[in-house]
Amino acid sequence: MRRDNQSSVTEFLLLGLPIQPEQQGMYYALFLGMYLTTVLGNLLIILLIRLDSRLHTPMYFFLSHLALTDISFSSVTAPKMLMNMLTQTQSISYAGCISQVYFFLLYGDLDSFLLTSMAYDRYVAICHPLHYTRMMRQSLCFLLVLMSWVLSFASALLHTLLLARLSFCGDNTIHHFFCDLSALLKLSSSDTTINQLVILTVGVVVITLPFICILVSYIYIGASVLRRPSIKGLCKALSTCGSHLSVVSLYYGAIIGLYFFPSSNSTNDKDVIVSVLYTLVTPMLNPFIYSLRNRDMKGALRNILRRGTI
Repeated sequence: MRRDNQSSVTEFLLLGLPIQPEQQGMYYALFLGMYLTTVLGNLLIILLIRLDSRLHTPMYFFLSHLALTDISFSSVTAPKMLMNMLTQTQSISYAGCISQVYFFLLYGDLDSFLLTSMAYDRYVAICHPLHYTRMMRQSLCFLLVLMSWVLSFASALLHTLLLARLSFCGDNTIHHFFCDLSALLKLSSSDTTINQLVILTVGVVVITLPFICILVSYIYIGASVLRRPSIKGLCKALSTCGSHLSVVSLYYGAIIGLYFFPSSNSTNDKDVIVSVLYTLVTPMLNPFIYSLRNRDMKGALRNILRRGTI
């Protein structure tokens, strides 16, 4: 079962989470509950936006795509992790590992671009309220989402093609619960200089630039609020941007902690735990953040429940 002359590895071993064997059952139930909450919570957001006409606005258009992306992002890693915990197996095929890398990068990058589009929407809503309808027209919203998909697809495909050309002839043990790109590069017996260079270059486009755009948007929002200070204006800004800012802090906080301050030891336990934060915890918290902090979402939920009761 050799893939070709470049590689003698037909499968990898995922060591999983740093959990004691006697605690596997408890953590399996915990992560299963988190994954189901992620799927059901984000599906509820999509359903509410679809059914309530008052939520057919650019902000909620982006939010529905973000909810779908979060479901997909968690589904790339969580089912395989749960299956390995349940069956006490650690193996994943070579093709399955490469596919997991591709979809993980695709939906991770897509999250970043969608959060940037939402930040731009909030900037226009607060800094240019009189021109909001003209500036955030439907065609622009579709274009932003389409460009997010295209850029994410291109980035993930580039990394995956460069990864597929590498040889894996020695150790096939991955100290992680999924096929992480950086972990795979450490296992490769080939020269990974090009891969590392592409990671740095593309990372600037898909992570650093969107993060800077979000920061600039909120700087302008803050300046606009402070220019006309009032309790009403401040409350409106918080209610409008609070949910998005919370999600941005969780998402980029985890990424910064993982990739800018990587673990120095060989076991990478800290990196694995931080990865759980942004692959499972953040997508799970998004529905709670947007439903508990958002009056429109709570109103839509009450209307649906009232309609169901009647």
